[in-house]
Amino acid sequence: MFESLTDKLQGAFKKFGSRGVVTEEDLDQALREVRMAMLEADVNFKVVREFTTRVKEKALGAQVLRSLSPAQQVIDIVHTELVELLGGAAPQLATAVRPPTVVMLVGLQGAGKTTSIAKLANLLKKQGQRPLIAACDIYRPAAVAQLMTLAKALDVPVHEEGTSVKPAVIAANALEKARRMNATHLLVDTAGRLHIDDVMMSEVADLRKQLQPQEVLFVADAMAGQDAVTAAKEFHDKVGTTGLILTKMDGDARGGAALSIRSVTGVPVKFIGMGEKSDALEAFYPDRLAGRILGMGDMLSLIERAKESMGEDDTDRFADKMKRGTFDLQDFVEQLRKVRKMGPLGQLVGMLPGFNKIKMQLDVDNMDESFFNKAEAIVMSMTKWERRHPDKIDGKRRKRIARGSGTDATQVNQLLKQFFEARKIARTLSTGKFPVLPGMR
Repeated sequence: MFESLTDKLQGAFKKFGSRGVVTEEDLDQALREVRMAMLEADVNFKVVREFTTRVKEKALGAQVLRSLSPAQQVIDIVHTELVELLGGAAPQLATAVRPPTVVMLVGLQGAGKTTSIAKLANLLKKQGQRPLIAACDIYRPAAVAQLMTLAKALDVPVHEEGTSVKPAVIAANALEKARRMNATHLLVDTAGRLHIDDVMMSEVADLRKQLQPQEVLFVADAMAGQDAVTAAKEFHDKVGTTGLILTKMDGDARGGAALSIRSVTGVPVKFIGMGEKSDALEAFYPDRLAGRILGMGDMLSLIERAKESMGEDDTDRFADKMKRGTFDLQDFVEQLRKVRKMGPLGQLVGMLPGFNKIKMQLDVDNMDESFFNKAEAIVMSMTKWERRHPDKIDGKRRKRIARGSGTDATQVNQLLKQFFEARKIARTLSTGKFPVLPGMR
């Protein structure tokens, strides 16, 4: 989502070059480009203005450290301000003194509210909690049925009473049921509309008063840009939200909502949705997202995802192979199978430091499901010796492999080239010598 913004920010930092000091003129030129990059990313103009003003004040007031280049110092200030803009410390989900903890999800139709509640239930279940979902959206066609289907797939209980019972009654009965079954959390799916209206707001406000929830999370579509920010502020003013869930963060929108919504509403982003799958909801870490935006990567999230999908022992074995230089094509295809479970490859590469360069090296944008299938077919057409010694595969062997896999020699050559690039990058990452931003050498 932030690829374009990342490119432009890195371009702005190049302006400093290798000069020993940052002048006000240098800073103004760089911040002018930062300002334009953020506005083009659909960040609220007031947020941009305040952000660049703070960066300038800190940069001019800071003493240049001998160990850092001017670019490094300004990038560090920009990173700190981005983290602050996104909320500072990672927010936690509030917990009731006596269970169940009641969490209401509110928002407009189409933002992903119903799928988000199922994802949140799945996340809580993985943490050892016992959530119950209350189906209180009786207006949207098939909303209750959709929630039942999602919850059944996750083996999470749902309290529903159809579409003829009033939401207030359903909510009251659900709360009583949660207490009886000793649930740790009651997740309440409320009604949405295509646009904000007084009837919807009144109903949501009444439910809030009735349930006294520990959390009221507004679900915002990150691809809706400033419209999502405006809606979030209205809900906060009229209902009183305590946090935000940003959905569709894996999309190709400009991402301005993510950078604006915390500042405009005054409430923290608590979760982000990174895809359609049931496990595609992540706790929000401002410092990690700031790192992604600046091209520094998000290795912590990548490692967490890898350990969840592959297992800690397998991840450690893989890292050890990389350090010893024994990673081969057999390992490559086995890791590809596991990586597919972790999410879209473009999203994973976005967590690596210097990801734009890595994307170009590996041609990630063209790695869809068919790429994985072809890659597996090519590797499985090799002999064990060839998989263990990919650098010894000559032209004659490549043609034979192509015939056996139903591909051509060009595709075999491309896969081998990508494997060698991936091995080089992975070896670099395993030693901790990460790629750095322009001007940071």
